[in-house]
Amino acid sequence: MVDDVAMGRWEGARDLLAATGADWDRRIFRLQVLAEVGVRLRFADTWAKAEPRSHHALALLANVQALRAMIAGRSAGRALMEDAWSTCRAALKVWPQDVAPLVVMLALLRTHAPDRKALSHVWEEIKQRDPWNREAHHEVVTYLFPRYHGAPGEAAWWAEEQASTAPNGLPLAVLPLVVLAETHRARQEQDQRSYGLTIHPWFDCPHINRVLERWWRYRAPSPHACFADDANYLAHALSFANRHIEALEVFDAIGPYATHVPWSYCGQARELFLRHRAWAYSPPRRRHH
Repeated sequence: MVDDVAMGRWEGARDLLAATGADWDRRIFRLQVLAEVGVRLRFADTWAKAEPRSHHALALLANVQALRAMIAGRSAGRALMEDAWSTCRAALKVWPQDVAPLVVMLALLRTHAPDRKALSHVWEEIKQRDPWNREAHHEVVTYLFPRYHGAPGEAAWWAEEQASTAPNGLPLAVLPLVVLAETHRARQEQDQRSYGLTIHPWFDCPHINRVLERWWRYRAPSPHACFADDANYLAHALSFANRHIEALEVFDAIGPYATHVPWSYCGQARELFLRHRAWAYSPPRRRHH
C-alpha cells in the first residue's frame, strides 16, 4: 500500500479507506499514515482532482495539506492552513458523519489558529459523532499544553476529567499519563540543573492504578489503532515507578513496537525501553545482584 502511493497510485488507498468504513479509529490512523507518505508527493492531490466528490480523497487531501502547513510553520503555512481547512469543509459536505476532517481541524487550530471559540465548536461536532474518539481527545489535550495555548494545569485538569468520565475499557484513561510525561519534559527543559533525569513524577502516581483499572483490565481483545502509543505510556509509567513485575504484561502486549515518546523524555528512548523491558522479564532478586 505505502509503495503504491509512493509511486503515485491511489486506487489501493481508495479501496483500503472504503473497506475501513465508519471505524473512525482506524480510518483516522490510516489517513494519517497515508498522509505522512503523501506530504511531499502529489498522489493525494491527483486523486482529489480525479474524484472531486470522493469523501475519502478529500479527507486524505485535508490530512496532507494540514501536514504541509505544519511543516511550513505558523507564518509561512497560513495559506496552506486555509487550504486544508477549506478541504475539511468540502469533505464534510460530502460525508457529514465523518470524524476525520474534524480531527484535522483540531490539529490546524493547535498549530495555526488558537481560536477557543472555533475549538469549542469543532469539539462539539466531534462529540456528536464519536464522543470518545481517542485522536480528538489527544489533539485537545495537546492544544491545552502550556507550550501551545493552555494555562498551567489546564491540560491536567481536562485530561483527568475526560479519563474519569470515559467508560471502562477505553484508552482515554491514559490521558493523565500523557500530561504527566509532557510536564516532566517541560520541567527538564526549563530547569535542567536542579531537575535532572533521576527526578521524576511517577513514584506513588495515582494515575497509574486508574489506567490499569479503567483501561488495561477492561480493554478490548482487538487492539485499537494507536494501542502501541498508549501501552508505551503505561509501560513507561510502571517502569519508572519501579513496578516492573506489573509492567511485564504490558511489555508482552507491546512486543517490538516501542515508541519514541515518552521514553525519550527520560533519556535515550531505545536504551531505556530495552533496559526496563529486561528488568520486567528478570526475577527481582537477579536484578539486585
